[in-house]
Amino acid sequence: MMLTLTSLDELKIAKEALAELQTSYPELYEKLVHVVSFTRALQFKYQYMGSLLMDEDASRYTPPFVQGSVLRLYKKELQTLKDDIDFPVLKKTFINIKGIGYSRISLLILGNSPERIVGAPIIK
Repeated sequence: MMLTLTSLDELKIAKEALAELQTSYPELYEKLVHVVSFTRALQFKYQYMGSLLMDEDASRYTPPFVQGSVLRLYKKELQTLKDDIDFPVLKKTFINIKGIGYSRISLLILGNSPERIVGAPIIK
């Protein structure tokens, strides 16, 4: 388990990058919001989502005690986002702001302000 402390400046830069993504690629961003919201609804870790999207090893974050059918449905939803023609732009954005962590990226996508999430460290 790792605690990540992030500066307000880093969060503001990430928020700007996500806003630019939303403006330039609204359909892609809508799919991203769907995936983040779906992740939250299923109570999966954002680190699991981020790892799957970025083709990283997600095994440490795989939700325990979840039926295979639910995981398959979840991965199918993520694949819809990854199959988008503009997905490489999203991937590049995530690489550029990855330092703040997938949890904070997700909270920004869900509409939280940088000021709201800067204070408390988030456990990955």
